[in-house]
Amino acid sequence: MGKIREYNKSKIMKKALIIANIFHASPRIPGLVSYFSDAGWQPTLITIPLKSGNQKKLLLPDEFRKKVRIIETEYYGDIFINLRAALKKIGFSSQKSILDQAKAKSGLKSKSFLIDFIFKAYTTFFAYPDEEKKWMKPAFKAARDLLNKEKFDIIISSSSPVSAHIVAKKLKEKYKLPWIADLRDLWTQNHSYPYFKARKIFEKNLELKTLNFADALITVSQPLAENLKRLHRKPIFWITNGFEPNILNNGEELTKKFTITYTGQIYDGNQDPVKVIEALSELVSKGVINKDDLEVNFYGLEKNWFKDKVEYYGLTDCVNQNGFIPRQEIIHKQRQSQILLKLNWENPSHTGGYTGKIFEYLAARRPILATGGFEKDITKELLETTKAGIFCPEIKDIKKALNEFYLEYKNNGQVAYKGDWNEINKFNYKNLSKQFVEVLNNYAK
Repeated sequence: MGKIREYNKSKIMKKALIIANIFHASPRIPGLVSYFSDAGWQPTLITIPLKSGNQKKLLLPDEFRKKVRIIETEYYGDIFINLRAALKKIGFSSQKSILDQAKAKSGLKSKSFLIDFIFKAYTTFFAYPDEEKKWMKPAFKAARDLLNKEKFDIIISSSSPVSAHIVAKKLKEKYKLPWIADLRDLWTQNHSYPYFKARKIFEKNLELKTLNFADALITVSQPLAENLKRLHRKPIFWITNGFEPNILNNGEELTKKFTITYTGQIYDGNQDPVKVIEALSELVSKGVINKDDLEVNFYGLEKNWFKDKVEYYGLTDCVNQNGFIPRQEIIHKQRQSQILLKLNWENPSHTGGYTGKIFEYLAARRPILATGGFEKDITKELLETTKAGIFCPEIKDIKKALNEFYLEYKNNGQVAYKGDWNEINKFNYKNLSKQFVEVLNNYAK
C-alpha cells in the first residue's frame, strides 16, 4: 500500500465505530485502533464486557484505554456456556479440550469418531451464523443508540465471529455510512471451515448477502485477498497482523537448557507437532542431542493423543504440556526460550495465511523453527525476509536445523538471534495502523 495521507490534526477528528468481540479480535484490533488518533481518527469500540483484569490477560496496548472509547454491551455467553458449566460439575477441566476429555472419559477409542460427529453436528446446526450469535442484538442496540446521538464517519467490523459483520451490515442499511469489513480469517473460504459441507451452501449465500453491503474488505495476507476477490466484486486490501511494541524483548535471560517452546492451540488434523517430536527422538537416540539438555514446552489446550505420541517416542521426561498460563507469562516464556516452535498448516489448500503467533514470535526476538507445511507457504518468505528463523517442511529439514541449533547451544551456551530489525519493525502495529487509516481516509464521508 502507498504512504498514508498527511492528516491535518488541527481539524476536528473523524470518528470510526468499530464492532468487534475483543476476546477474539485481540491483538489485531486493539493494536491497530490504539494508534488511529495519531492520524486524525477517534475510534469507538463496541465489544463484550472487558473486566479490569482482562486488559492484562489480553496484554492490550498501554494506550488502549486512553485512546479508544470502549462501549461494553450486555453479554449472554456463547452457545457452549451452559454445556461448559454442566461438564465442569462432572470433572471436566477448562484447561483441556472438551472433545479430548470426552474421548478419554468414554474409555473406547472407537467412540472418538462418534463424539467428533456429534460435536460437529451440534455446531453446524446451532452455531449459525457462529458461536457468538447471542451477542448480535446487544451489539446492534448499543451501536444504534450511539448512532442516534452522534455522527460517525465510518463503520468497521472485524471477524471472527462473523456476527460482527451482520451487525455492521444492519447499521450500514439503517444509517448509510461507509463500512469496512476486516476478515482476520476468511468466512466460508476458511481453510479450517468447521461445519458440515452442506451448511456452506447456505452460509455462502449469507456471506455474499452480508458483505455485498461493505464498501471494501480487508484481510491479513495477499493470498487470502486473492481468494476473496474470487467471491466478492469489490475493493479488497490486505494488511498483515503484527505485534504491539510493549511486548518487545529487550534482552531477557535465556534458559540454561536447550529449550524449545510452542505457545498456542494445536489444530488437530491441520498442524502436526509429531514431526518435531520424531525428529528430536531420532537425534536423541543417535546421541546427537543429550536428553538431559533438552526441554520442550507446549502451552495451551492439552491433547491426550499428543501425550500418547510423546510417550511412544520416549520423550515423556523432557516434553511437557503445560496447559494455559497467563499471557504475560507466555510472553516471558517466549523471550527466555532458545528456540520458538511454529507449526505450519499441513493442508495444501492453505499456504497463504499467517498466524498471529508468528508476529508475537517476531517480537520475542528468538530464533523461530517453523515445521511442516509446504515450500510455497508464505511463512517461508517471511522468515527469509526477516532472517528470524528457519522453515523446515520435512522431518529431514527439522533434524538438520535442530542439529545446527544444538551445536551452537553447546558451543556458546545459547542459540544466537539473527533477525533483521528493519524488516521486523514493519510489522509493528503502530506502522500497520497507518495502512489501515489510509483505507479509512479513502472511504470515509
